[in-house]
Order: sequence, then C-alpha cells, then structure tokens
Amino acid sequence: MEHRLFFEATSRNSDPIAEVLQDNLPKKGIVLEVASGSGQHAVTFQKRFPLLNWQASEPDPINRKSIDSWISHQGLTRKMNAPLNLDVEIRPWNLPNLVVSNLIAIVCINMLHVSNWECSKALIAESSILLKSGQPLIIYGPFKHKNNHTSPSNAIFEEHLRSRNKHWGIRDIEKINEIAYQNKFKKIEIINMPANNFMLILKS
Repeated sequence: MEHRLFFEATSRNSDPIAEVLQDNLPKKGIVLEVASGSGQHAVTFQKRFPLLNWQASEPDPINRKSIDSWISHQGLTRKMNAPLNLDVEIRPWNLPNLVVSNLIAIVCINMLHVSNWECSKALIAESSILLKSGQPLIIYGPFKHKNNHTSPSNAIFEEHLRSRNKHWGIRDIEKINEIAYQNKFKKIEIINMPANNFMLILKS
C-alpha cells in the first residue's frame, strides 16, 4: 500500500541543505536524522551521499510509514534501515548499538519550531552525549536573531504556529547557542539559507 507523503517545501529545500551537508558531514559512518517527517530528505540525502548510511527517525507512526514507503520507492531497502521510533524528550534515546557505535553526525531539519522548547533542549543535550569531539549536530530551520524575526514573513509564520499550538514558535539563535555551550558544544557556525532559514553547525 502506498503511504508516501509529499511536502513541497521539503522537495524545494533539499538541494540547498545538501550543499551545506556536503561540506560538513564526514565521509563515512551513520548519520542520524531526528524527526525525519515524510522521509523525502532521508532518501534524497542517502542517494546524494552513498558512502554514508542515513538513519531516519520519527515518533509519528504515519510519518514512519511514509519513510518506509519512500525507502522502498527509491530502491534503498538494502541500504537504509527502517526508521527508528524516536521521541527526543524520552531520554536517554533508545538507539541500536550499531547506530551508537558508528554515529558520525546528527541532523535535525525543521523540528524546533513545531515542537516545545524542551524538545530543543533534549536534542542538544542528548546529541552532546552521543557525538564524539568534532562530530556535528546540524540543525536547519527558521530562527530569530536577538529575539527579533529576520523577516516579516517569519513573524506571520510564528503567529500561525502559535495559533496551532501555544508551545510552538521560532526559536532564538542566541538561546540555542546558550544551551549548546552549556552542553559542551564549543564551536557554532551559523549559515544563511534561502527563504529566511538558517543552518546551525554545532561541534564539541
């Protein structure tokens, strides 16, 4: 049965994200993607970086079915494992030993603004434990700078988010940096991306 979900924004931002990943991911090992959503990014990046093993994860069972369907549709069942049922707030994360022992990066795309603040803190804290020195936590999405929106459209977008869930909202880069430093991340690179988004590259 076909369970693939398709999001236009995910398709649209895949190439710009992949260009940044190419410069920041190690060449071999397992990349854990947190909150993989539909799975479109996961299969796209697995094909883009064939020497890596892209491990998708997602707490929503409907999205996990979509990820499985995308993996099958792209002919990647021999390369990619099934998505993990991972809720970032349930710590420590219950990851297979194979993932933990071969992990070289953690990637999180468009999760922080559609989850509560505790999820952001859990993502950073758990990543700091799992990643070795120099291995990146890479976060993509819209952010505020010094608690100010970087565009009028982002301000409108945040109003829409909060109307859906009062705990959602665009996070402030400085607050993310503060949590990162508290969790022993020492180097934080901020990259401007299309459509008023950013990539944050955190390394210990």
